[in-house]
Amino acid sequence: MSTTTAPAAPRGLASRIARALPIPAGAGMARMLVERNIRAYRHLWVALVTGFAEPVFYLFSMGIGIGGLVRTVTTDSGAEVPYAAFVAPALLAASAMNGAVFDSTFNVFWKLKYAKLYDAMLATPLGPRDIAVGEISWSLIRGAIYSALFLVVAALAGAVTSWWALLALPAAVLIGFAFAAIGMFATTFMRSWVDFDYVTLAIQPMFLFSATFFPLATYPPALQWLVQVTPLYHGVALERALMLGQVDAGIWVHVAYLVGLGLVGAVAASTRLEKLLLS
Repeated sequence: MSTTTAPAAPRGLASRIARALPIPAGAGMARMLVERNIRAYRHLWVALVTGFAEPVFYLFSMGIGIGGLVRTVTTDSGAEVPYAAFVAPALLAASAMNGAVFDSTFNVFWKLKYAKLYDAMLATPLGPRDIAVGEISWSLIRGAIYSALFLVVAALAGAVTSWWALLALPAAVLIGFAFAAIGMFATTFMRSWVDFDYVTLAIQPMFLFSATFFPLATYPPALQWLVQVTPLYHGVALERALMLGQVDAGIWVHVAYLVGLGLVGAVAASTRLEKLLLS
């Protein structure tokens, strides 16, 4: 008696994206979580598109409003650039930060404390490390979408002045990685929604005072060192160097800072999740 084996169903876009991710060793099942998130957001594409709206509004309000009063700005390297071109890279970095923090805090907290989604996942081959890597990877995918859309708008607005801006997208993904990892680590300590006030307390000052809207030289000397140790400052400086074409060896300091922060955060988040979910 012969049997007929049904042909395997073709893999969809979600599977192809998930399987293309460079997942670290020991967390291979993280791709399944990424695929799950992609499928869950198939019908929520508006939420993905609107994620880049805030920085676009800032770009046009600042570029047209303040840009009409302040024609040019002298960067920390001494170059004079239009204000819109000065602020656009910073808004790209801020967009990557905000998207990563939102995904790795609010969404993760809901799944962890209320939906108990991660507890259910532990009944599958997924482990705490897979969950941490999967959620961080998903944050990077969303951040890349936000950043790509913003870059297109910035280019159409004339705020992109160098071909180095082609590297601004992977730089934004790196910024998202650093903030997603640290955000997820912080979320594992949160007990209620009230604790998210601390997230706002950390993010809002960084958004306003990380040389986002004004050159570092405008800050008092006593505060410049404080600005320079914030994660967003390194993201802003990296994006600004690329989008303005002011690239030198100093950008590797910003890259190393963000890579180090992301790796520390990812390891710490995995350890904390393992303690919470397996205890």
